[in-house]
Amino acid sequence: MPFELTILGSSSATPTYNRHPTAQVLNIRERFFLIDCGEGTQTQLVRYRLKYNRIGHIFISHLHGDHYLGLMGLISTMHLQGRTNELHIFGQQELMDIIELQLRLSNTILRYQLIFHPIKNFSGTLIHEDDDLTVRTIVLNHRIPCTGFLFKEKPKPRKLLINKMQHFSIPFNYFAGIKNGDDYEDDFGNIIKNQELTISSGNPRSYAFCSDTIYDEQLADEVRGVDLLYHESTFMHDLVDRAKATFHSTTIEAATIAQKAEVRKLIIGHFSARYKDLNPLLIEARTVFKNTDLALEGMKFEVAEKHH
Repeated sequence: MPFELTILGSSSATPTYNRHPTAQVLNIRERFFLIDCGEGTQTQLVRYRLKYNRIGHIFISHLHGDHYLGLMGLISTMHLQGRTNELHIFGQQELMDIIELQLRLSNTILRYQLIFHPIKNFSGTLIHEDDDLTVRTIVLNHRIPCTGFLFKEKPKPRKLLINKMQHFSIPFNYFAGIKNGDDYEDDFGNIIKNQELTISSGNPRSYAFCSDTIYDEQLADEVRGVDLLYHESTFMHDLVDRAKATFHSTTIEAATIAQKAEVRKLIIGHFSARYKDLNPLLIEARTVFKNTDLALEGMKFEVAEKHH
């Protein structure tokens, strides 16, 4: 089952000719999550053939325009296209004030249920959980309240070895318990260990989205060991003073967090419009953390299933 991230936008405060503001879609087992919704997100969804009505949850990191100004347009289009499925939005309470104001002033009553989940920016908290995954907030250090998001799969039941189940003549009503890790005891009191009857379905996969933030070593503990880390890299390191003044990070700083956190892969984005050629940013980040890639629009990053 897929665990795949698609980049829709990677520019910082302003869009450029070929880069849109921040937006990403995460596909976890064919469930679609939109992370930030900068201006032009709808266009990018169409361009990369991602059906926006399959998006059930939207996560907004903070209220700088390059991270949410596309949201009202998307909400409205879903309404105009006749959406009926509920939509969950996660963000700071003020975001709901903005949504309610625009709906009221346009005299719009949505055809679908919009469920808003206010989040706190000052503590890492579990904000979403279902049968497949959990989502926690990550505390970030920016000019205004800002949160990152950590998506983690839940462990999947082990896979039954049917030939072994048949060999030991195990009744069907024991299958569910064995998939969940139980051993089997036959009528003679013999114990057949679970490891003999099953194989792993793969280790849970994880993705951490770290939106706008100044360099903060405490972040490494929040994202330790994740499979895929997105960390903003607005500037190259020669502008580290500029990064500090604007509460942003450099390529070297993002790569240092990835190295300290021992993540498997780093993606850098949120590039300043001053950079026409992004390769120097990639080269610089790789001097610290080799397994780094650019968050180029349309790029897909898949986390393969991991087995013991």
